[in-house]
Parts: sequence; C-alpha cells; structure tokens
Amino acid sequence: MAAQCVTKVELTVSCDNLLDKDIGSKSDPLCVLLMSSSNSQWYEVARTEKVQNCLSPKFAKKFVIDYYFEIVQKLKFGIYDIDNKTVDLSDDDFLGELECTLGQVVSSKKLTRPLVLKNKSPAGKGTITVSAEEIKDNRVVNFEVEARKLDNKDFFGKSDPYLEFYKESPTGWQLAHRTEVVKDNLNPTWKPFRIPLQSLCGGDMEKPIKVECYDYDSDGSHDLIGIFETTMKRLQDASRTSPAEFECINSKKKQKKKGYKNSGVVSVKLCQVVKEYTFLDYIMGGCQINFTVAVDFTGSNGDPRSPQSLHYISPQGVNEYLSAIWSVGNVIQDYDSDKMFPAFGFGAQIPPTWQVSHEFPLNFNPSNPFCAGIEGVVEAYRVCLPQVKLYGPTNFSPIINHVACFAKQALQQTTASQYFVLLIITDGVITDMDETRGAIVNASRLPMSIIIVGVGGADFSAMEFLDGDDGRLRSPTGEAATRDIVQFVPFRQFKNAPSQALAQSVLAELPQQVASFFSLFKLKPPHDPSPA
Repeated sequence: MAAQCVTKVELTVSCDNLLDKDIGSKSDPLCVLLMSSSNSQWYEVARTEKVQNCLSPKFAKKFVIDYYFEIVQKLKFGIYDIDNKTVDLSDDDFLGELECTLGQVVSSKKLTRPLVLKNKSPAGKGTITVSAEEIKDNRVVNFEVEARKLDNKDFFGKSDPYLEFYKESPTGWQLAHRTEVVKDNLNPTWKPFRIPLQSLCGGDMEKPIKVECYDYDSDGSHDLIGIFETTMKRLQDASRTSPAEFECINSKKKQKKKGYKNSGVVSVKLCQVVKEYTFLDYIMGGCQINFTVAVDFTGSNGDPRSPQSLHYISPQGVNEYLSAIWSVGNVIQDYDSDKMFPAFGFGAQIPPTWQVSHEFPLNFNPSNPFCAGIEGVVEAYRVCLPQVKLYGPTNFSPIINHVACFAKQALQQTTASQYFVLLIITDGVITDMDETRGAIVNASRLPMSIIIVGVGGADFSAMEFLDGDDGRLRSPTGEAATRDIVQFVPFRQFKNAPSQALAQSVLAELPQQVASFFSLFKLKPPHDPSPA
C-alpha cells in the first residue's frame, strides 16, 4: 500500500547571526531544502530567494512539502552565501546546515537550532528557525497595490520602496510576503502579486495583518518608511474605483515632528480571494498528462555495438537511456488514461534515404508514432537502434516545437484538460542553443514542461542554464520565459540510487508547474474535483 499523504505543510525559515563571508559587505544568504530518499541519498526539493547583505535573514519564499505521518522524512536545510549566477551551490560559501526530521519540526511548531558546518562543528553563533504550519486552506489572495507621496529616504534620487506583509502568530509577527522593489519612485505601482490566505491570516478575515513599507538599500540597511495594520475584511472593501487606502505611519517621526500626518499613503486597488486548485484537483478533475519521449541518437554516444557506447545494451538488457525511460515513464504513465506515448529520436541518419532527422518516430511510422505503454517505448527503442546511423548535430528545438504544436491546440479548450511533458534524454552539448532557448520561451506560455536527463560524463553546464532556477531564461531576442518549465538532471548523480530516486528528482517540480500554469491562465479542471 502506498504511503498516504496526510497533509501539506508550509515551512517558514529565518536565520540569525550567520557567518560573514563577504569582504567589505555582508553575506547574501539563501536556504536550500534537501530531503533524503529511501536509501539516504539527499536530493534538492526547493530554494528560497537570496537575501542581499544580511546576517539575520527572514526568507519570504516558503517550502511546501507533503507530510507523511508514517514515514520518517529527513530534512536538511543548507545555508549558502551566493556569490555568482550559477545554479550549482558547490562554488558558493557554505554558512552552515541543520539536519532534522519533518516530525520534529511539526511537533515543535517552531524549531530553533544552531547551524553546523560539514564537520559538525558550530557555524559560529549562527542559528536557524523553522516554523511549520499545516495547509488547510487552499485559497489565495490576488493583490494590486500602489502608493503615493512616500517619504524620501535617499539623498541622491528618490526612495526605492517595497512592502512586507506580516501575519500575527502566537510567537509574534511572521513574514508572509515581500513585494518587488520599485526603483526611484515615491508614487510606486507594484506588479500584481498573490499571497496564500493561510500565510496571510490563517483564513481568519478579522485577524490583524501588518504591512511595513521600506526604502531598499543594496547594503542591507533598509530604511523604514512607515507601517499600518489592517484585516482582510477591511482590505476586501478595495475596488479599482474606490481603493482601500492606508496611511503609513512612522512612529519615530511622529514623536519628533509636530503636525506629522503620515509618511505616505498605500492604496489597495484589488484584494480578491480565489480558490487555488492543487495538482491533484486538476488530475481528479479530469486533466490528462500527455507524455512524449525523445532520444538522442547523435554520434557522440559512440557505436551502439561497443560496450563503451551509451547506447550499448548490456547483457542484462539495460543502459542509461533505458533506465531513464523506465524510471520517469513508470511514474507518469499513471496519469495518462490511454497509455499511448509518442516516442522520437533525433540526430541520426534514417533509412531509406539516410537523411539526418531531428524528429523521427522510433517505430518509423510518422502517421502513428505512438507506443503502447512504457514497455512499447522500450521495445521501439531496441528495434530502432540497429537500424539507424548515429550522426549529428544535437538539435533540441525541432522536437520541442513539435510537442508545443499539440500543447497550443490543447489551449483552444476552455478548461485544464491536457498538459504535455516532454522527456529528452541526451548525452550532451546542444548545437542549436539559440533556437532551443527561443522554443523553450515560446513553450513556457503553453501547457507543457520539459525534463532533460543527461547521460554519460559530458559537461552539462548549458543544460543548467536552460533550467531557469537561478533566474528567468531569455530567448536570443531578450524575451523572458513566462515560467520555468525545464528540469535538468544528470543521470550520473543517480548511478547508485534506487530506481525511484531519479523520478522523484525530475518530477518534483512538475505538480507545481501544472498547477501554476492553469492558475496563471485561470483554467479550471474539466469537472469539479471535490466529491459531491
């Protein structure tokens, strides 16, 4: 019997007295959350934002994880001082970590522990605090907010304002959301943002909410402009024609200055509570996940008849390509009702003309490239392999655009009925990088995600770049991806791990990608997922 996910838990992280690794300024910390799979391999679940120049950061981005009562879920929180743009944390300064279990965090509600270095010695006086809260309420609040006549805190230019929203909790105010910074503007309009209702007020419309307005300074010494308190009930009176208005009060300034009125006015134009559907809501409401496989048949893989080749099938009947297809396909096939998967190859010369093709069906049937189940994909791969000549170059964009065509057709339906997942298994370096970037940016507006599994020992830094975890991927023309849809993992990291570890790692982001796409486009499940 599969473990039952009892509930979802939201973790909020903050730190104090971190080690200072930056000369002339303070550390720029980020927190990464790792979980341990059944055989004690750690894999990354998510990261917070980076907080600039701060030794006692409060991270606004929260970790949401499934809580299984009956399993010991090991957690590792790693704190790093981010010094560069790469996704890889091994080249950033390590500030300490905490290993604990989810059970410990949940049972203490708020856990504060010293951070330790890799050799388990204390990381200076550094501590980490993790608060846990069960997510019972799946509503979110959409906000549109602007301000006017904010106090100027900068000698040169104007203030650079941002807002922080705090929820009242038994242990004090807890940060729920931080907006972006609007540069050099005393009358800012922030981009629309959303805050889960649970994070903001625990679903209680009368609970106090505190909003603080700051002037951002790059050295971390942000100046308070002013504060106001309110409730969701009061915020919901907002409309574009009559916004809900709040005076920002700076108590120090109020004490000093006779006739002080306020430090500016924050105007809420929209505060709308909407139901947020989860991944399971979409699946149970009838959304189909369509799975497509693309296999790299370029010459750099080596002659399939040679044991050194990545396409060499061992006497046991396996190679890295087959392992990746089995591992990821086995999980995804449960969410696809017809279990018919299109499977393609790219980068080979194919019979009868021996032209190079960048999207040929593994079964050589262009009008029906579907294989029955994952077994069918594996069988088609085995039959195809001796019939093609490995060649090149390594072009990804044709197959991405091929799947994007179908995803675009699915968008013509008015509900969240279909989502497409493309698994590309490759041995390395992309030749058509610019076209691939353009194809991914285009696909980011469609109901699709791309999983890239890198086999062999090549340098995969270009793949990391496509996996936009460290910032938005841009097309060659400078257009930014609407969302991050690429998940890359090198197969070599899972060489000794159990078969489910690869799938866990590559599919960890998929539920969130599916749910966030449909909510962005305001598409509901085809039928109501909640039982009558």
